[in-house]
Amino acid sequence: MKKFLLLYFLFFCTICFAEVANKEVLLLHSYHKGYKWSDDISKAIEDKFASHKNIELTTMYMDTKRILDPIYLNKLANLYKEQLSNRHFDLIIVSDNNALEFMIRYHEYLFKDIPVLFCGINNFDKAQLEENSMNEFTSGVVEQVDLEKNFKLIHDLHPKMKNLIIINDQSKTGYAIKRDLRPIIEKYKFIFNIKYIDKMDIKDLKNEVQNLDKDDVLLFVLLFKDKTGKNFTYKEGLKQIKSISKNPIYGLWDFYLNYGIVGGLVTSASAQGDSVANMALQVLKGKSIKKIPILEKSPNRYIFDYNELKRFDISLDDVIDNYEIINEPTSIYRQNTKFVIIIIIIIFTLSIMVVTMRANIQRRKKLENELSNQLKFEKVLLDTIPNAIYYKNRDGKFIGCNLAFAKLFNVTKKEVIGKTAFDFFPKDIASKNVAIDENILKNQITNTSEIALHFSNLQMKYFILNKAAYENINGEIGGIVCIMDDITDRVQQKQFIIQQSKLAEMGDMVAAIAHQWNEPLVELSALVQDIQTSHMLEELQTQDVENFVKSSMVQIQYMSQTLSDFRNFLKPSTKKINFSIKQSFNDILEIVGKQLFYCNIKLEINYQENFDDFIIYGYKNEFKQVLLNLINNAKNKIVENNLESISKITINVYKNSSYNIIEIVDNAGEIDEKIIHSIFDPYFTTKKEGTGIGLYMAKVIIEDKMQGQIFVRNDENNVIFTIKIPINKKV
Repeated sequence: MKKFLLLYFLFFCTICFAEVANKEVLLLHSYHKGYKWSDDISKAIEDKFASHKNIELTTMYMDTKRILDPIYLNKLANLYKEQLSNRHFDLIIVSDNNALEFMIRYHEYLFKDIPVLFCGINNFDKAQLEENSMNEFTSGVVEQVDLEKNFKLIHDLHPKMKNLIIINDQSKTGYAIKRDLRPIIEKYKFIFNIKYIDKMDIKDLKNEVQNLDKDDVLLFVLLFKDKTGKNFTYKEGLKQIKSISKNPIYGLWDFYLNYGIVGGLVTSASAQGDSVANMALQVLKGKSIKKIPILEKSPNRYIFDYNELKRFDISLDDVIDNYEIINEPTSIYRQNTKFVIIIIIIIFTLSIMVVTMRANIQRRKKLENELSNQLKFEKVLLDTIPNAIYYKNRDGKFIGCNLAFAKLFNVTKKEVIGKTAFDFFPKDIASKNVAIDENILKNQITNTSEIALHFSNLQMKYFILNKAAYENINGEIGGIVCIMDDITDRVQQKQFIIQQSKLAEMGDMVAAIAHQWNEPLVELSALVQDIQTSHMLEELQTQDVENFVKSSMVQIQYMSQTLSDFRNFLKPSTKKINFSIKQSFNDILEIVGKQLFYCNIKLEINYQENFDDFIIYGYKNEFKQVLLNLINNAKNKIVENNLESISKITINVYKNSSYNIIEIVDNAGEIDEKIIHSIFDPYFTTKKEGTGIGLYMAKVIIEDKMQGQIFVRNDENNVIFTIKIPINKKV
């Protein structure tokens, strides 16, 4: 057992390591090497990646503290395009705003579809990502200085303070801080005086600081450039102020610690780098960047310099609880005290661990019993469900089913395990379902589809397959679960109603046949009389007999074709096929064309130009039934209303990018608005001897069976029935 656990552990470790093997990461800094903020971010990321030997980190610097204009950025993008053309990166990390804005602008050009993590971003705006279609590729850590808490901290530590002097520059970050400072200054201006300086040369600024009162305090924001345009490094700017200041200086970033600031609630480059590195490891292990939320609360820390606290006799007691002090001297006593405390903590921790482990063992036994009972219950529950259910792994192999599924295919539940869809379903259905399963696993969606299965007892059954992906305990997609809903009774019931609707049309159909046969019967009668007359006059020739037979056969074949059309209409369609809308209308007119002519009704069909045919995918005869029903309804309404004006039925056939569209328009008057929304309801009719199923079944055929739409509207004195069938013909 121990060997098995050891092998399992080694295998698990190998898998975990393999997830991040051979990965390339590009770290793009806004600023330059030697700038402590960037260097601290790099160090934190490098330290985090150090234990992952197969992660190759490439670091590049944009140097935008020294130069930042569109021409430079465009040249930089072209340089990177040439320099990195043969490199494939799995992840891009950008630090600070300039690098993120550069990445948003050139992501498609340089690093298409590669995920991006950011850190050190001031004034973060999600809308910028959405507007540039970067939200699906991007996550990261926001840099957010907490100005108000620093104001409160300074006031609490210096209750006698008269003036707070804020030193800033006019850099992009400086402007962002200035904007955030305005409401804070407005809030605190009644508590103490606030002087904001960002437009002085270094000489005047030093003179201003040198002449401060002893109770004044400085808040040093940034000083990379003074009013004259003179540049400073992050250390030089602070040193210029520190060298002549007799007052405590507070800051907002940890890279100013050790160079003269007391401290504060500082934004930490190391914390930014550490947080973004943790996100990077998740991405490199396969986690989608879409599932990694942006860390909008900056990981700031209270950090203070012991030397500055001592110099100005500042006490942190009763002001803040959790903080860190750097440069604090450590005595032998303190070293020993800490050692003893550590030992005590270790012993206490071990004791707690022993007690906890014992409690965990007992709890695990209890949970194992409960889990065993739960599994037994779920097994019974699954077998009790009348719907056939199966579940399979990512490879498409069945790993289980319920009793209903096993009975459906006349196998045992054990025999199902290890099989595939091709062992239970016909090849075409199995192939189609494999494609559906792959799409579900890829996009983590649900799917509903219909299938018809023939069984060995010659019985056909119809099913709705409801499928979804399921997750393993580790959060990864484990496979597919499918519930088969037997809809055979519903399908047969609908088919019965459709046939019932066809039979309801038979009265009109018989009348149509009578009209179709009228002319050929008259013609046959005339032919018989002619042949009889010729015989009586003893003028009957062989050629006359042959002509009689030939002409009679033409009329008989015409009458036979009429019966064939009628029979084909009554026959239900069992399979979806590609068929022509134009041909469907031609078939319908063969049946009712004469009847419309004798009723003095003009039928006009307008097809959209540039389209020779309109092909749709569905049930051909049922679709023709819908067309016949709508044309007959229009004809009957025109006849009932005894219209004196020209009676007309207009049919418009056209298409757009998504649908084939058919409009059937009659001029027999509007439908009452009180009932127009009810005419598709089952058994709703305004006719004395109507069944109320014609329009209902038209809706069932178009919307349920062919995934289309059918609706009606009034237009002045016309009624317009509109049918929309999706353009998805099967090739």
